[in-house]
Amino acid sequence: MLGLKASPRGLVGVDITSATVKLIELRSRGLQRRVESYAVRPLREGAVVERRIRNMDDVVDAIGRAVEHAQPRSRHAAVAISPNAAITKMLTLPASLSDEEIEAHIQLESDKHIPFPFNEVAFDFQRLGANVRHPDQQNVLLVACRQQELEQLTDAVLQVGLEPVAVDIETFALERVCSELHRQVEQEADEGGCIALVDLGANMNAFHVLQQGRTLYSRDTVFGGRKLTDHIRQRYGLSLDEAGFAKKYGGLPEDYTDQVLNPFIDAVIQQVGRSLQLYYTTGRNPKVKHLILAGGSSAIPGLREKLAASSNLRVELANPFTNMTVNSRVDGAALNSDAPALLTACGLAMRSRP
Repeated sequence: MLGLKASPRGLVGVDITSATVKLIELRSRGLQRRVESYAVRPLREGAVVERRIRNMDDVVDAIGRAVEHAQPRSRHAAVAISPNAAITKMLTLPASLSDEEIEAHIQLESDKHIPFPFNEVAFDFQRLGANVRHPDQQNVLLVACRQQELEQLTDAVLQVGLEPVAVDIETFALERVCSELHRQVEQEADEGGCIALVDLGANMNAFHVLQQGRTLYSRDTVFGGRKLTDHIRQRYGLSLDEAGFAKKYGGLPEDYTDQVLNPFIDAVIQQVGRSLQLYYTTGRNPKVKHLILAGGSSAIPGLREKLAASSNLRVELANPFTNMTVNSRVDGAALNSDAPALLTACGLAMRSRP
């Protein structure tokens, strides 16, 4: 089972991307969340491709290094499956059905709901309450994926001594953390406005429009910060690691801004503008009022300011930890610097709140 229900104990969110492994441990104390530990460690190129593990040894090594650095007190872990590897479906079933009867119904009619052979499937469901139009019916959210996808992720964390207690869908983790971001930007919910999350990863640019923490629209583009890193590497004759360090900390020749950085920023702005256009052409959708930048390349100098000027929207860097306390053993400055890249890991760890 995927384990969609919340865990009452602290969790370690483990986000495995194509470039890094991100780990964060949150614990709830009353209504307050506390960051207990975190780590970000690089992955070898090709170890993970499009959120699928291709080299288990490299992934286990990176998770192990993250665990060694963070030293989490909890051994309970939550991991995320790519939304492209899972199906989600809303079912309307009689309100009288128990959990056991719902599970039996899904198994009996699996060919109607799940496009995989049932003997290869892992699935879970969550009751969402009564159907608005038909009070004698209930809405049930069904999530399913291939067992192999689930086993790869759980095996990876098991090998470093963590216990996988929940496998989530990346979209759900982002929705969870975006509810926190929504409160921080003081969205005028009564006016029906939305926030757009631009997640600029290493190889993918994910664009999500959310309202009250629910995803209305998503678009993925094969474009990410690795393009900038590669351009730096090729132009200045650096290794991949050296180029990544220079991108983050500077020290590049004077022509870098005009010849390398600004063209990349312009390309990002074009991608975001295109995504906004496509969002509005899908129908009478609520207006986007804020843009939130996330991902490892979101803090590139000048990106936020130029995106705000081109879009005429408020643009902010994502930081889900603003209203959380932080354990004294965590480097707060480093956490804030890495915050835009930690959204999925944070959303996974936020399941710790009952």
